[in-house]
Amino acid sequence: MSDAETIERLRRIGWRGEALPAGGLRLARVVAQHRAGYELHDGANLFGAQPDGRFLKRGLDPAERPVVGDFVEVAAGTPPHIVSVLPRRTVLSRAAAGERYERQLIATNIDYVLVLTGLDGDFNPARIERYLSLTEDSGAQPVVLLSKLDVREDAAAQVAALRARLPAGTPIHALNGKDPASVASLAAYLQPGDSAVLVGSSGAGKSTLTNTLLGTARMATAAVRSHDSRGRHTTTHRALLQLPSGGCLIDTPGMRELKLTGEENLDLFADIGLLAEQCRFADCGHGSEPGCAVQAALDNGELTAARWRNYLKLHDEREEQAATLEARLRRQRGGRPIERPHGHRGRHERE
Repeated sequence: MSDAETIERLRRIGWRGEALPAGGLRLARVVAQHRAGYELHDGANLFGAQPDGRFLKRGLDPAERPVVGDFVEVAAGTPPHIVSVLPRRTVLSRAAAGERYERQLIATNIDYVLVLTGLDGDFNPARIERYLSLTEDSGAQPVVLLSKLDVREDAAAQVAALRARLPAGTPIHALNGKDPASVASLAAYLQPGDSAVLVGSSGAGKSTLTNTLLGTARMATAAVRSHDSRGRHTTTHRALLQLPSGGCLIDTPGMRELKLTGEENLDLFADIGLLAEQCRFADCGHGSEPGCAVQAALDNGELTAARWRNYLKLHDEREEQAATLEARLRRQRGGRPIERPHGHRGRHERE
């Protein structure tokens, strides 16, 4: 098979490069990771592989190991071995649970992050904002999906309220994950060569939606609890699936904890930042200070109390995570301080 044919075959699974590896290495994409090794796909065949020994070294940053969505170079052998991870064009990650700072990669080389929330008891605008905050620096476009359209008579009102809360231009699709006609609205995000990752809490309907997109009941599904619409983890590991549309979908287990990494810009709340710039004092605490534009917006309804509370929660968490990350980097650099931009202004009225 010629290089051109091989590249065209790889493009079907999301490859955007122009050249193949040298030295007889094989190029493939990670479609699943198990305790016993990795599953890879080269655009034509699915095969198993083991990581090279350097990926198993204790103390290695987990972000340097192969993850689902990666394109990797593979050396021949029994079994084949992953020898390198190619540069990632996009990365969706979160901070791992626990006190020790560690970044956990969710998926790489993706074009879209499909944030799925049920319109039942799972509906939580604050959680959606958290997902979108994590997506900001991934390089991928977030798309909000509201499933279980068939169970809500007031779905239109919920969708309208969410649109008013999120930045203009954020794609929002309300759908019935069991209905192929309803799911057809997602075709624009799953074109040949496109890659999307599907995220959401357990019970939101990820497996149901995935089955509809696949056109077959491949993923296990389960009922949700009646009191909170939460479900069991029917998806137990991340897996990249090739869809009949030609796109690739990475399905993920339900996420119980979504910790910020400390590097988010929180652009989702740019309107609050603009309000803060209108305060009389440059270091306004947005409490009882005179001339506070944020408090004025809360009083007149321009800014809702729920959105303000969620912003404060995410902002404080981001700052805490950023401090933890800075301390970790400082230790790695032998205690040398990390240069930060200066220019803090004391309390005085804006010029």
